[in-house]
Amino acid sequence: MLTTKNKNFLEILNFHKENSGDKVFITHYKGGDRIEFKYKEIEELVNKLANFLKIKGVVKGDRVAILLVNSPEFIISLLAIQKLGAIPVPINTFFKKKEIKHILNNSGAKFLISQARFSDELLHLIYRTKVKKVLWKDEKLYDDYSVDDYTFKDVLKTEPLTNFSPPVDTDDIALILYTSGTTGRPKGVMLTYKNLFSNIKNIVNVMKFSSDDRFLVYLPMFHTFTLTAMILTPLYLGAQISILKSVKPFSKVLEVVENDKITVFMGVPEVYHLLSKVDLQSDWGKSVKYFISGGSPLPMAVAQMFSRRFKGKKILEGYGLTESSPAVSVNSPTEYKLGSVGKPLPDYKVKIVDEDLDELGIKEIGEIAVKGDNVMKGYYRNPEETKKVIRNGWLLTGDLGYIDEDGFLFIVGRKKDIIISKGINIYPREIEEVLLKHPYIEECAVIGKNYEIGGEIPVAFVKLKKNHHLTEQEIKDYLAKHISNYKIPKVFYFVSELPKNQSGKVLKRVLKEIVEKTCKFN
Repeated sequence: MLTTKNKNFLEILNFHKENSGDKVFITHYKGGDRIEFKYKEIEELVNKLANFLKIKGVVKGDRVAILLVNSPEFIISLLAIQKLGAIPVPINTFFKKKEIKHILNNSGAKFLISQARFSDELLHLIYRTKVKKVLWKDEKLYDDYSVDDYTFKDVLKTEPLTNFSPPVDTDDIALILYTSGTTGRPKGVMLTYKNLFSNIKNIVNVMKFSSDDRFLVYLPMFHTFTLTAMILTPLYLGAQISILKSVKPFSKVLEVVENDKITVFMGVPEVYHLLSKVDLQSDWGKSVKYFISGGSPLPMAVAQMFSRRFKGKKILEGYGLTESSPAVSVNSPTEYKLGSVGKPLPDYKVKIVDEDLDELGIKEIGEIAVKGDNVMKGYYRNPEETKKVIRNGWLLTGDLGYIDEDGFLFIVGRKKDIIISKGINIYPREIEEVLLKHPYIEECAVIGKNYEIGGEIPVAFVKLKKNHHLTEQEIKDYLAKHISNYKIPKVFYFVSELPKNQSGKVLKRVLKEIVEKTCKFN
């Protein structure tokens, strides 16, 4: 059960303004500038924007879309929308016109907050949505829009909205986050204030974060991992965050970790792979107490390489999904097992189920099901899909895994990625983990190809390390020493890059399309 007395994030922001208003909340790196915002300054800007939106007609329940890169304006927009009891709808900044149009129309957003860099995607698009008003972070783009548009300069002229109690309760929708759409059209995940507060409380209690911690934000703010763990959690604590527009240039990420004495570093596996290879001073990252991984599975080879490079420091891998707010489990500093995604967070139940949704035993592989206050309210305007994934309060994640005798959760792969060969299940991640231990292999991905005789065959995509060479037969000979013959991929593709989404997950549907078009194995 949720125990915090706060019902929403505005109450928390106001608390920090009253008790530590002069403390720096946000440090923003923009170009060569370093800009600081105190808690009291952010609170005033949130109140100005809230009043501006209120004057323009935004009321409780309205959906307001946000299409912004990492910036203080993103956070200010999120909180100002929530202050009115309206619902922020952050949009993936990697999406193109078709996807953005779907989200604007599906959410029914009539107000959009965006910036000039998305002019190509938004040109002529807004005509085909319900958006009637646009607030630009920088300058207005077009005079011929059939909408009213404004800039943040207009917001700064507005009086702050004070003595206004947000008309929201813990069961109200706090956010609608759209899935990445890797298996179809993006679905709007409705997360309530109860969902978010529950997740944050559990994360803080397990990881022992405090108001003295300093978080680094460089992954996209629209992503659930960044939004909950790197923005709302520090806000909850009254901690500090440093904002970078993106992970590039990576040298800037490394520099800010040192300059701002970052204590909580969160990243996706690709970032930790890079950290293990780049040239660094011997004492780099000495201020960091927690290296945390999420977003996609962390290969054991990367975790081991990182630990060797950083003198035994561990990457604390966690597991979650947008539909669970997002965290389900995490390795903590005191309870850790290499290769696992930790134990379920204290207030949540996790079980492994079979196709009939019956619970399986220790180390038996099945679908991961989650129950608790972190489970989403449902998919927005999509009750059919909601019924498919929420059964009697249990969220069916679509991920396969098992729980060991000590209660640690292990991820095997995605349910839809299982390769069934002659009636036997093959789990791609097992093969990928072995491939990544080869000293010449940089990255890899294994998928299944339909085969007329016996179901499917495994197919591997391999990216080799620079200046290294391997033949298909050499890889097969290597695998034969570590896994059963029936698991060895029958076809190998050598590639320079693997297609990925913004969180570093390999887009296996793209690989399947390549295989179906080009693989002639029979």
